[in-house]
Amino acid sequence: MTEPGSAYRKQLEAALAFMNEGDDFLVVSHVQPDGDAISSTVVVGWLLGKLGKRYVLLNESDLPSRLRFLTLADTIQHFDEQAPPFEFTRVISIDCADYKRIGTVSSSFPPGTKLLNIDHHPTNDSFGSVNVIRSDAAATVEILYDLIEHAGIALDRDAATAIYTGLMTDTGGFRYANTTPHVMSIAAELLKLGVKGNDLADHLLEKMTRPQLMLLQRGLSRLSFSEDGKIGWLYITPADLEETGADPEDLEGLVNYARNIDGTEVGMLFKGTQDGQTKVSLRSAGRIDVAAVAQSFGGGGHVRAAGCRLELGLPEAMPKVVDAVRRVLV
Repeated sequence: MTEPGSAYRKQLEAALAFMNEGDDFLVVSHVQPDGDAISSTVVVGWLLGKLGKRYVLLNESDLPSRLRFLTLADTIQHFDEQAPPFEFTRVISIDCADYKRIGTVSSSFPPGTKLLNIDHHPTNDSFGSVNVIRSDAAATVEILYDLIEHAGIALDRDAATAIYTGLMTDTGGFRYANTTPHVMSIAAELLKLGVKGNDLADHLLEKMTRPQLMLLQRGLSRLSFSEDGKIGWLYITPADLEETGADPEDLEGLVNYARNIDGTEVGMLFKGTQDGQTKVSLRSAGRIDVAAVAQSFGGGGHVRAAGCRLELGLPEAMPKVVDAVRRVLV
């Protein structure tokens, strides 16, 4: 890898010190975890194991079924079903753009909890006791790769597969603008370790379940555009998930159908929740900073990919967010 700058190197050293000085770690990531979140979780578990530490992997949400193949993924506990066995005073937060993204898991943190915050979102406000934030990293696993290399620990194929999975999913199969030379050099090293890149791409990017296809049909039937065609959006209701038999994870990637239309600057997916609220995923073609839009509604993310949650139903939330994007486009 390229030798990290002094500030970043100090962050990596502080993270390793945090891991080496304590024991009995709780490792958490954001709610509704994606490929990078789950991959990062298991990589941190793997690293803690190499350091001889005890740990528990935990998430508020269910593990996406398509990621169950990752080593250690089956040990990630579901918070609603299995609360932590005791109060952890050392927590490692992975891929959380802000503290709220940890979800209800944070209710189990006792006062005085020491927290290591490792993340790549530019909207991260350094909420940890120790922070490793690199907003130019394509994925949190890229930071973890640097951390492992900085620690002088050799990767095995299982850990390499998890890192490759996080990189591939957060770069859209190495197609997005965050696919840097450093990302490609890491991917090359992981392939040398025996990672089956073609199999991972087929499983994670190409395959589709029937319920997912039915959900896609419903979403595309509702695809709408602004008058000038620069904004596109679609929506999914709780009834859609129930009637198609789809899982929340089947929504991943649906927003891209709105963004990928020629001439569209911003694509959005509105997801109604059972409690009457609305989750919004925003994607930008590059000219508009959708993270700023998401932040105006209490969310966050990246310039090209962001999200937020509104305490409004779909009929009220959709025009509100569309108007906010329209104002930015003017």
